[in-house]
Amino acid sequence: MKYNRPHATASWGTMAKDWELGVDYQRMNRERLARAQAAIKNAGLGGVLSFSVDNVRYVTSTHIGEWSRDKFDRYSLCVPDAPPFLWDPAPPAKRISSPWIADRVEPPKSILQGALPPKMEVQADFAKQIRKAMADYGISGKPLGVDVIELPMLRALEKEGIEVVDGQQAMLDAREIKTADEIQCLKVAAGMVDATYYDICKAIRPGVRENELVAIANDRLFRLGSERVECVNSVAGPRGTPHSHTMSDRIIQPGDMVYLDIMHSFNGYHTCYYRTFVCGEPNKHQIEAYELASKWISASIDAIRPGISVDEVAQVWPKAQEFGYKNEEEAFLLQYGHGIGLGLWERPIFTRRFAGQDTKLKEGMVFAVETWKGAADGSGAARIEEEVVVTKDGCEIITNFPSDRLISCGLPGCEVF
Repeated sequence: MKYNRPHATASWGTMAKDWELGVDYQRMNRERLARAQAAIKNAGLGGVLSFSVDNVRYVTSTHIGEWSRDKFDRYSLCVPDAPPFLWDPAPPAKRISSPWIADRVEPPKSILQGALPPKMEVQADFAKQIRKAMADYGISGKPLGVDVIELPMLRALEKEGIEVVDGQQAMLDAREIKTADEIQCLKVAAGMVDATYYDICKAIRPGVRENELVAIANDRLFRLGSERVECVNSVAGPRGTPHSHTMSDRIIQPGDMVYLDIMHSFNGYHTCYYRTFVCGEPNKHQIEAYELASKWISASIDAIRPGISVDEVAQVWPKAQEFGYKNEEEAFLLQYGHGIGLGLWERPIFTRRFAGQDTKLKEGMVFAVETWKGAADGSGAARIEEEVVVTKDGCEIITNFPSDRLISCGLPGCEVF
């Protein structure tokens, strides 16, 4: 089934150049910070202290590699009317690589997810550090938003008399609408997956294991310039129904449906991008499952336009019982949508499970919508996912590998052999 929406216009290359504008990273940096500062001001906060590596990157335009994710040893303070401050494990390097930080960078004070024992009182030193920074910025006594934090660090801030409130909502407000340069990064990231799926469909054949397809995807993406391959779901045959949400070392056999979800990032910007294939020629049950999944995703894409609610989009999908699940809780993530950007799951969220959000779609939002349907004979399932940009009168699809049919691979007479 073909969608009634245009596919993506061409994206720029992966490198910045002197002779072609491409992605203007300095403009992106300025615009992201301005959006964050406006959101913090609108929320009535003195500032937002961010530990989320994505929020830190959004406001400071700095990065120290994926090894730092979830270590809570790097954080930033963003206030409405002044440049942000960064606490980073490598301040001397940051002053060179990210000169816009200048002298607004110091080493962090962290308990390293509890690896340092409480008796060291590092959390108390951290809280004093933040209290001083707030005084320097002139926001003492104002609410301090925090996105995510370790409990001892939170208690230490409160002990210093700092009013800690939810800062994640302000950051999600800022990140909800993507700038033109962010959208270009997302298009480049999706283009890398377009190329990867070409390698995948050539590799599918009897005897290849699910994990070998994962290896092929990682190799292609890193060669193309991926910063991080977060996950590649590779699911074949009966493992696909119900959806196992992870790969194994299962050997692909003739007649297996095979679907993959490729999640990686280019300069921090993610993909979440499913495609389904069949090893051999599809039978009638597999074709029926694919056509239903395609029908459902097409209906959701055709519904997308500014002003429509996420609940209205989710209502075009079937109820859990209609595709073989007990309830919406167990079927969560199968007929689903989520924002993508520096984070994999941002606003908005589309699902029957959490109806009543009343979130309206806006021009410049970027998100993925995905559907699933098991084949009646148990030989696998169809899983399709498209990433879209909301435009002034509809949406633009930025995932371009063919999804209008179930592609057969790996045996004589197939489409790809």
